[in-house]
Amino acid sequence: MEVCSEEAVKYVWEGAIPLQVHLHESEVTTLPPPPPALVLGSRIGYFPLLVPLIKPYFSSALPPGEDTVWFDYNGLPLKWYVPVGVLFDLLCAEPERPWNITVHFRGYPGEVLTPCEGEDSVKWSYINSLKEASYVITGNCKNVMNMSQADQFDLWQSLVKGNMDGYLRISSRLKLGPLGEDCILKRSSSLQPRQATDEPEIVGFNRPTQIRTPVIMVYTRDPSVASICDAYELFFKGRIPVRLYLRNVDDNLEDLEDAPTIDSWERISYINRAVEIHKEGGNYMTLKHAMRTLLPEIFDEVPMLIHEAGAEGNHEADSCFADSETVSVTRNDLVEETSCTNQQSNKAKLIRIQGIEPDLDIPFSWVVNNLKYPDYFLHICVFVRATSPQAKST
Repeated sequence: MEVCSEEAVKYVWEGAIPLQVHLHESEVTTLPPPPPALVLGSRIGYFPLLVPLIKPYFSSALPPGEDTVWFDYNGLPLKWYVPVGVLFDLLCAEPERPWNITVHFRGYPGEVLTPCEGEDSVKWSYINSLKEASYVITGNCKNVMNMSQADQFDLWQSLVKGNMDGYLRISSRLKLGPLGEDCILKRSSSLQPRQATDEPEIVGFNRPTQIRTPVIMVYTRDPSVASICDAYELFFKGRIPVRLYLRNVDDNLEDLEDAPTIDSWERISYINRAVEIHKEGGNYMTLKHAMRTLLPEIFDEVPMLIHEAGAEGNHEADSCFADSETVSVTRNDLVEETSCTNQQSNKAKLIRIQGIEPDLDIPFSWVVNNLKYPDYFLHICVFVRATSPQAKST
C-alpha cells in the first residue's frame, strides 16, 4: 500500500454531504413557508462558509433585524469551528442522507457557541489549528507564522473553493509531511506525564475533558503565536496531532440507527492527543496500534497488530512519552475523568475517519497521510459501547 495515495486524497477533497436546510419556523414571515434549500456541504469545510449560498435563498422570508446565522441538528447547535464531515460522522450514528439541518438568522445561542463573525472567524480558527498542528509536528509555529499574506490568503481560498492542487502546492512549503511508512511507536521516555495548569478556555466545548496525559493540547481564541505555543510544555519531534470525539452508545444497541439523538455537547467527550513516532527501523504501527495508544482504556482488549519491519523489539505497547509504570497511572486517571469512558468495560463499537469505518489493520502512516483534514489534524470519531457495572453483574 502506497504511503500517499493521490486517489485517496482526492476522495477526501471531493467528499460532500447532501444537506437539506430548513429555515426555523419561528423566523418564517411568508405563506407558504419556503421549501428547504438543497446544498452540498464539503466534508472538509465549515458551516459558516455555506451562508452565502443559503442566505439569498431564504432572504424574502426573513423578519427584519440583524443576522446572526447559526445551524442546528435536532435542536443541537452545531459547532461552527468543527468541520462539516466530523459533525456528520459524530452526530448521525446512522448516516442520514440528505442530512436535515435547520438554519437560524436570529437568536444566536451564545451560551453554547462561541461568537462567529462570518468567514473571518472561521479563517482564524483554521489558522490557529494549523499553528497548533505545526507546533506538535515540528516543535514551533514559525513555518505558519512566516507565511506571506498572499500565501495565507491563497491557502485559505483553496480550502474554501475545494482547490486541492492549490492547497497542496502552498501547504507543501510548511514541511509538515508526509509521514513515512516506517513510523513506529516510541517505546519509553524519562519524562513523566504532566497536566497543564491554568489552561485557557478550550474553544469548542463548554466543559472540556481534563486528561492527565503527557500531551495536553490547549486551545485559545487569540491567534498570536505566543498564546498558541506557550500552551505546550512538552515537545518531541515525530508527533501526529489527533482530535478524538467520543460518543456513548448503549451496549445493548443492535443497530446504530436506533441510537438516541445528542441533545447536549456535554454528552460528547472531546480529547486532543498526539501519537509520538520515530523512524529508526523496528516495527511499524497499524491504526489499531495507534488507537490502543490513544485510548488504551477503550482499546486495551483489541489485539495489537505489529508488523515486523526489521530488527526485533519489545512488542508491548506503551503510552506516548511514558514507560510501562506511567501507562497504568495514565489509564486509571483517564478512566476516572473522561465522561464518555468512565467504566473499565467501555469498548469501541466503531470508529469513523472521513466518513469511513476503516480496517484497524491498515498502516497508521497511510491513514495520517491520506485522511487528515486540511488543518493537519487527524479527526477521529469513536462510538463507545458503554456497559454499566450493574448491567454487567446481571
